[in-house]
Amino acid sequence: MKLYLVTSNENKLKEVRLILPAGFDVESVETIAPKKDIVEDSATFFGNSLKKIEAYKDLGVPLLADDSGLVIDSLGGFPGVNSTRFMENSHYLTKMQIILDRMVNEENRAARFVCAALFYDPSNGVLVGVEGKVDGIIARKQSGENGFGYDPIFVPQGYSQTFGVLGDSVKMELSHRAKAFKKLFSLVHLYTGKK
Repeated sequence: MKLYLVTSNENKLKEVRLILPAGFDVESVETIAPKKDIVEDSATFFGNSLKKIEAYKDLGVPLLADDSGLVIDSLGGFPGVNSTRFMENSHYLTKMQIILDRMVNEENRAARFVCAALFYDPSNGVLVGVEGKVDGIIARKQSGENGFGYDPIFVPQGYSQTFGVLGDSVKMELSHRAKAFKKLFSLVHLYTGKK
């Protein structure tokens, strides 16, 4: 079954492909439609995911969408749903350094990555949504070049190194996106008959 992920992010597409079960194939929706400027101004990850689905529903193809972000307790949940849009035109190295500077004297370093993933089937109007999260802490400094986004400052629970150091094999077991899409695909097969 061919699915279309609402994203321009090649890293996100790569991660979803690594999780994809047999019998499914996924492409960016931009392979069949022009990129749309979606205003992701919802207060929730689910809300922003839904905006992505709504933007492309008229194509009549099975859609996947997700919204995710880093939630830091001592910063009141910041950057949260604005993780991508925080300093939007800046490189993640700069974004991460600003977060580390804000937390320089902070002992409470608890944080989590959260991902809300949705599947839409145009043949019957079914919309399925799930959430995945991974708890951890914010490191004292940036470390590693694997992954993308805030991976070099996030240390998942049970580990002493960042996702930026740990790499894809660990991330595909632990990450918020991996957990969300694994749950989502287990539900999708119920609606599509695909195992």
